[in-house]
Amino acid sequence: MRRILLFILFFASIYYACAQSGTNGYYWAYIDKYKELAMEQQQKHRIPASITLAQGLLESNAGRSTLATEANNHFGIKTPGGWTGPYVVKDDDRRGEHFRKYRNARESYEDHSQFLLKPRYKVLFTYKINDYRSWARGLKQCGYATNPTYAEGLIRIIEAYSLYQFDTMKPGQRTSESQILKQQAQKRKETDPEKFYSSHMVYAANRNYFIIVQRDDDLATISHETGVSIRRLLKYNDLDEDYTLTIGDVLYLEPKHDEADPQLLIYKHVIEPGQSMYDISQLYGIRLKALYKLNKLNPETYVPRVGDELYLR
Repeated sequence: MRRILLFILFFASIYYACAQSGTNGYYWAYIDKYKELAMEQQQKHRIPASITLAQGLLESNAGRSTLATEANNHFGIKTPGGWTGPYVVKDDDRRGEHFRKYRNARESYEDHSQFLLKPRYKVLFTYKINDYRSWARGLKQCGYATNPTYAEGLIRIIEAYSLYQFDTMKPGQRTSESQILKQQAQKRKETDPEKFYSSHMVYAANRNYFIIVQRDDDLATISHETGVSIRRLLKYNDLDEDYTLTIGDVLYLEPKHDEADPQLLIYKHVIEPGQSMYDISQLYGIRLKALYKLNKLNPETYVPRVGDELYLR
């Protein structure tokens, strides 16, 4: 019986950590939409932006939960603690619990920071701003969540989505890579990429750069503004010529690699419901063919199954 229980807990920890971190448009769109709020909170209250974003992603299911859509509550904060504002009723640990309701996401992010500024979480502020692992584990130890794998779930999301890069940035700051790519674009052809890069942040993952596709983006526009040809964009991202971009797509601007960065602590990925090999290759910046080869899988016959483990290097 004990062995069975340990197996269940082990599988649950893997699933919980991975199920919230599947590469999909919802997750990338959420990051792109709320990264500035997270960095603002870090600047004001010294709470790592990576932790705030990871909690928002996990607690709100990338902004799709009932609490997020109906109450702008991105962090699952309940009404106890002197709350006198509006609330919604939802079943959680117990039936009919009261959760705080906000006018907008900014209020939710600010209230989340105020929640962590309580004496109960004082120990968190003894950790360095870029020590997201200690912050994640500290949140669990301080009782923020009852799930036994909460800390591991946050850490996996932060590392899979490279959220730690925001811990060293300020609101409105553009990565130095943006400037490099602007120069490349201007050398290749006459373009004015200023507007494009003011609305598209360049992310860094697996020693590579990528952007998140937004509304009204298409390959022709992105090619024109970045100076990367459509042919190369398709090749870098393992895409067919007739592929149509969708909001939240990850689009690499340089060739992906044959394995994940050795500095990344994650070396395995557990497949979650609805996740494809392509999703995983984009999440970790690995060439699709290389991902199959790493795992000795046949692209023609292998069908991803929930719970399958894939090596990333």
